[in-house]
Amino acid sequence: MNDISPRAEISPKAQIGDNCKIFPFVYIEDDVVIGDNCIIFPFVSILNGTRMGSHNKVHQGSVIGALPQDFDFRGEKSECIIGHNNIIRENVVVNRATHTGGQTVIGNDNFLMEGAHISHDTKVGDQCVFGYGTKIAGDCEIGNGVIFSSSVIENAGTRVGEGAMIQAGTTFSKDVPPYIIAGGTPVAYGGVNTTMCRAYGINEKVLKHIANAYRLVFHGQTSVFDAIHQIRDQVPDSPEIRLLTTFMENSEKGIISKM
Repeated sequence: MNDISPRAEISPKAQIGDNCKIFPFVYIEDDVVIGDNCIIFPFVSILNGTRMGSHNKVHQGSVIGALPQDFDFRGEKSECIIGHNNIIRENVVVNRATHTGGQTVIGNDNFLMEGAHISHDTKVGDQCVFGYGTKIAGDCEIGNGVIFSSSVIENAGTRVGEGAMIQAGTTFSKDVPPYIIAGGTPVAYGGVNTTMCRAYGINEKVLKHIANAYRLVFHGQTSVFDAIHQIRDQVPDSPEIRLLTTFMENSEKGIISKM
């Protein structure tokens, strides 16, 4: 049984799951799917192409599935995929993708604070936090467990690796590798994010290996390419070490600066 206000404007073509609560002045368009046990607060707009999972809470003034702010957009059909158990606070905007078949994706258990903006075609993993006023440009990739402090700006086409933390007020245009803290102007490596690593069950021995790997990258006198080879030669292998070397190897934008 749903609890839907008669003052909400919901297309009869929209698919609403069970046990949802939808407050007054919510606007939901035709091509929308909302899963079970979602709460949609007043003045939220959920637009065409949105596919939302279960147990999500979307707070006042947010716009989900907004048209992409992209000069290449020609009115094509695309999607905005929201997973399960996400908290989307006030005045958040999530754009759908630019082209047919494209998707903007937000995974599960994420927390988007007031004023955050996730742009077209960006892919977000699980258990991420987006601080107040954080802006993520189009075509970005964000791994699991990433924390953005307030007023962070991630420029287009960049990636942030699993378990990284971006400090408040940071703007960056290069990739941020996994498990690190990044911040400053210009943005630079600020150490290993030990708190998040421990939360993910990474033991102290592997933490030391991660720190040694990044010492070769950010404090060595070689290129990133050579540092990756040094890591493989000198640092004991583990899934975490393979993740960070593969991430850096596949970087198209380059990684953030050394200290």
